Amino acid sequence: MLVVMQAHASEAEVRAVCEAIEHLGYHAHPIPGATRTAIGITGNPGAVDLGAIESMPGVVECIPVSKPYKLVSREIKAENTVIEIGEAQIGGPGIAVIAGPCAIESREQAMAIAKAVKAAGVKLFRGGAYKPRTSPYSFQGLGEEGLKILAEVRQAHGLGIVTEAVDNESLDLVEEYADVIQIGARNMQNFSLLKRAGKARKPVLLKRGMSATLDEFLMAAEYVMAEGNYHVILCERGVRTFADHTRNTLDLSVVPAVKRLSHLPILVDPSHGTGRRDKVIPLSRAAVAVGADGLLIEVHHQPDKALSDGMQSLPPEQFEQLMVEIRQIAKVIGRAANGQ
Repeated sequence: MLVVMQAHASEAEVRAVCEAIEHLGYHAHPIPGATRTAIGITGNPGAVDLGAIESMPGVVECIPVSKPYKLVSREIKAENTVIEIGEAQIGGPGIAVIAGPCAIESREQAMAIAKAVKAAGVKLFRGGAYKPRTSPYSFQGLGEEGLKILAEVRQAHGLGIVTEAVDNESLDLVEEYADVIQIGARNMQNFSLLKRAGKARKPVLLKRGMSATLDEFLMAAEYVMAEGNYHVILCERGVRTFADHTRNTLDLSVVPAVKRLSHLPILVDPSHGTGRRDKVIPLSRAAVAVGADGLLIEVHHQPDKALSDGMQSLPPEQFEQLMVEIRQIAKVIGRAANGQ
């Protein structure tokens, strides 16, 4: 259910409606919009009789929400959600770019790559301190030491930090050190982790699972939002198919589908989506053209020596080329060409 407030409804009126909803045993989620506030109701097994609430001061109407994902849906919020992270903005008119190595390997490596991506115009730096790997013998990340290096990168270069949490314990540390908490594809339906991320005070970047449908993807975001964290960024990173010419099949058709159904911003990760360096720039161009709000790109100054996913990481000179090309495409489709 959804309670639509009047454009001039006061904070006190919104608070009173929320309290009335909570008194009925449900959960109220006030979501401010450009012109008015909508209050989503969750925790109800079906239709709710909100006759008394509909007559409260400041209320326009109470309407049902048809989608199983309530807070994620455009039915509850028509305009796009814009998430600000320091000087960067995701979901606004610009194309946001998050770039950096797959894994933090050393302070020297992180600083060198941060310097390169910042020079190219990037404001958000990615790098894994925890790495869930298919093989238990592969490099698993530096853990808290990697998080400390990321904090040094932020201090030295002024970049916002995006890094992955792999379980509840690591999420506590990631929330302490990072600016954005990433939930990886393997954890998209780790519901206890999603609930913990929903209680965090930082934005959450949620990657699509490698076999997840669109509805499953959006319901995973709903888990985060239902716990009170409304700053969710979706990320398409490829799905597993029969194709063997790429690591995964990058599903760019999901971008306009998400835009139609949800107000949340969506990024595209062509690095994991293809697993091939030569495909990253072409599919980055395509992602921007199809309407993605930004890109998640792996960059390494010595990709042939990388401890994780070097074959899909761009060297700095190719990353600079990517930034030039996506700025040109952004301009053509009427979006800001600032790279963010």
